[in-house]
Amino acid sequence: QVQLVESGGGLVQAGNSLRLSCAASLRTFSTYTMGWFRQAPGKEREFVAAIGWSTYTTYYADSVRGRFTISRDNAKNTAYLQMNSLKPDDTAVYYCAAKNGVLARTGGSYDYWGQGTQVTVSS
Repeated sequence: QVQLVESGGGLVQAGNSLRLSCAASLRTFSTYTMGWFRQAPGKEREFVAAIGWSTYTTYYADSVRGRFTISRDNAKNTAYLQMNSLKPDDTAVYYCAAKNGVLARTGGSYDYWGQGTQVTVSS
């Protein structure tokens, strides 16, 4: 059974940083595109960032580009989301997701999802 487990969330003040981790039980982790999504209270889930499996190409949402960095360590079956200069608008539950094939920004194209980790940014 595939499991994605997020960690690293918490409560921080605006301007500070957090690093989220996503540990995956995927046997062939290195062949999966990994993505991060988030959902704030009362809002729809939105794309945050994704990293490809072959060329490590990355996509970012406009709202986080320049502040967040997605990365992966295939030897550890883990994806990361480094979040700098956090804003109150970044407050949400953050989800890790995995998919076969090319990069995508649409959540519906991802095959596996984690349970999420809460990130709260105070002003």
